[in-house]
Amino acid sequence: MIRARRSTIPLAVATVGILLLSGCAGGSDEAPAEESPYITEGKLTVATGEPAYYPWVIDDAPESGEGFEAAVAYAVAEELGFDTDDVVWVRSSFEASIAPGPKDFDINLQQFSITDERKQAVDFSSPYYETTQTVITTGDSAAADASSIADLQGLIVGAQTGTTSFTAAEDIIAPTNGVSAFNTNEDAKAALESGQIDALVVDLPTAFYMTGAELDDGVIVGQLPRTAGEGDSFGIVLPKDSELTADVSDAVDALREDGTLEDLAAEWLGGDDTAPVLD
Repeated sequence: MIRARRSTIPLAVATVGILLLSGCAGGSDEAPAEESPYITEGKLTVATGEPAYYPWVIDDAPESGEGFEAAVAYAVAEELGFDTDDVVWVRSSFEASIAPGPKDFDINLQQFSITDERKQAVDFSSPYYETTQTVITTGDSAAADASSIADLQGLIVGAQTGTTSFTAAEDIIAPTNGVSAFNTNEDAKAALESGQIDALVVDLPTAFYMTGAELDDGVIVGQLPRTAGEGDSFGIVLPKDSELTADVSDAVDALREDGTLEDLAAEWLGGDDTAPVLD
């Protein structure tokens, strides 16, 4: 049972202490205590971006628990048996988080889409959110009147490189002149505002935020259809072969089954019925 983990920590610490004392006093042959799977025993170390953006984290302050991913992190922590005060936040860049090698976090939430390629370098929990890719623009852009994917193919379309948004733009829209690549969504948004590109592909929650809060006269053109085997499911990243992966997936599954994830998505991300699916 997941919740049993928290209550066993004091016992585990006491056991380690006894073993250490025994070793000092008499050179016991007992096996050394098992190494903790957590970065810091008794704490859950959670990573997010630098900065972390709305609506995933409100005001770049994950400690508040406000914003979808901040709230999910605390819900997962509770499922694992941790108190709120036992959650420790660290920052990690997007690319470094999914690169091979050791990590300084137990879990990491940064809208990481689960892909087979990334699974070669890190572990993923079961999905905590599924979204679609969405095309946005501004009211004075040539893309504002687009009503189909074909209407977009002759325009200049941009996306953040290395993301599933970029892949979707390439594979589904397939613009005549290719997809314009940007290092961040912020760079791509600036290009849209200055007229360097006609449209931008981002995930649906980001589309709501950009058109509603960041762009002057922002317009959601529509969602791109899901492609077989390439659904955009967000998973919690863990170090490769982490001993915690199964427990974290169990926690996410429990939150999905009891409706917590749906409630949190409704609270922080809003609905998805205002963006038509493009054919």
